[in-house]
Amino acid sequence: MKRVLSLSIATVMLLTQTACGNRSDANQKEGIGLDKLVSEYGFQWTDPDAPILNDAGAEAISFHIYSSKNASALDYNDMKIMQDLYASTNVTVDWENVSESVYGQQKNLIFGNTSDRPDAIYHAGMSAGEIIKYAQRDVLLPISDYLEYMPNLSKILEERPDIKNLLTSEDGKIYSLPRVEEMGLLVHPNLLFLNKNWAQTAVEAGAVSGISTEDLVDGLTLNSEQMESMLTYFQTNDMNGNGDSSDERPMSFVYNNWQGNQCDLYGMFGLNDNLDHRVIVDNKVTYTVQDERFKEATNFIADWVGKGLIDPVSFEQSQDNFLANGKGTETYGAFYWWESETVVSNPENYIVCAPLVGPNGDQTVSVSNNPEISTGEVIFFNGVENVEVLLAYFDRYYDPLISAQINYGPMGIVYEEELDENGMLQQKELTGDVTADELRLQNAPLGPVYLSDYAWENVVHMEPRAQLRLERLEAYANPYVPENVQPVPNMQFTMEELNTLSNYESNLNDYIRTNLIQWLISGGVSDDQWKTFQDDLNNRTNLPAIQEIYQNAYDRYINA
Repeated sequence: MKRVLSLSIATVMLLTQTACGNRSDANQKEGIGLDKLVSEYGFQWTDPDAPILNDAGAEAISFHIYSSKNASALDYNDMKIMQDLYASTNVTVDWENVSESVYGQQKNLIFGNTSDRPDAIYHAGMSAGEIIKYAQRDVLLPISDYLEYMPNLSKILEERPDIKNLLTSEDGKIYSLPRVEEMGLLVHPNLLFLNKNWAQTAVEAGAVSGISTEDLVDGLTLNSEQMESMLTYFQTNDMNGNGDSSDERPMSFVYNNWQGNQCDLYGMFGLNDNLDHRVIVDNKVTYTVQDERFKEATNFIADWVGKGLIDPVSFEQSQDNFLANGKGTETYGAFYWWESETVVSNPENYIVCAPLVGPNGDQTVSVSNNPEISTGEVIFFNGVENVEVLLAYFDRYYDPLISAQINYGPMGIVYEEELDENGMLQQKELTGDVTADELRLQNAPLGPVYLSDYAWENVVHMEPRAQLRLERLEAYANPYVPENVQPVPNMQFTMEELNTLSNYESNLNDYIRTNLIQWLISGGVSDDQWKTFQDDLNNRTNLPAIQEIYQNAYDRYINA
């Protein structure tokens, strides 16, 4: 059904002329001109069901957008969702796709090449410091000067001051488009899965005390001693019955991966660790690596590694390798991931466990700082001709119906062609051997979207696997996090603070990573090594200054 046109073209032109009159001369760029865009090329931005340009505009105006993409994804020019967007907007976009690694190599060259830049960079991955730097050099377009052409984004910023604050730089302007996908999933990136058939064999053999085969259901709670006995049995027996007792992987994960990582193992010692080793405890920015329990936990985990209970490949495999190794003949006894359905061929053979109880009775889980709101997703270069048209085009991405297809894939491929009886997008049934992940990666460009409560309740059904994750996290993760522990939120920093973080934080992270993996794979950390490590944190890596910056930013955040 057509939405009601809220403003006549005449009124819109009057508003635009007023808005342009308030804009600095430095930000007015050469192009066809607004009057001609409207009169000859049918430019309009207020009716989301009407094209942005007429057919003449589609012929006369085009934009060059540079973007990295996942290796599995189609070229964006060939993606159905991009073709559908052209059909509904008449805005011509020429996508230049490169690999993520190539973008990393070319990024600085693109920003330094003033004579031959694209109009915009999609998946720009711009940090706050980079945005401020290039904004000060007049390289980036101040999007906030053109928000009248972006009614969807303007409404979001009005309703969500937290998002507006995150996007706004020190000079009061906005230079990038955000990505918002709020589902409540990212804070807990791990769940522990156990092969129930293998576990039953171990229990029946008397290898594990204190549990019965009737206990082997979702929600099983094991202490560290029971889990060690279980993993030991998996390691020394031909659990999958293929005649080879050496191909079993007792416990597996992907070290330092954004999900399915090692951090929940530290929960056995009461630490809500994450890949940053930084968390909020009682409103204080806390580094887990400064806690004596971190040393105890590292030595405990290193002992499991040394005994072969944790697959040593866990520390070097990629996510893709981990997922590939889970298919076919069962080799995983226990693993960390969001769901067994993605990892193994027979997910019905696995149960999800409660967090492990450690030797001192502690039981908690990791608290990730992965943000559900990210900035720097798309940037535009100053000097783009007819930028009003390009911004109006990207504003369509924030329509929740479009956001869902940008994020998961288009109607006709991922979603049914018709909305359901409630007017919501509904997933098509998977066919053949393709997984939901594969279908999404191939057909969804991801990027700037807005998917929050309204979308999940009124526009698009969550993927079944996402709903399953939420249900499992609610049962087996959320209850095990103390009320005084929170992730570090997305926060704004001053330029001075960003400079300090730029100077020191990378060295700090490298120092922690180098020592930690060495300890885990080489038998643990000695008292002398731990003392040197703590001294270096406080002096060589300048952790106190970094911690103070995060604390000041957090104090501003909670007092805003």
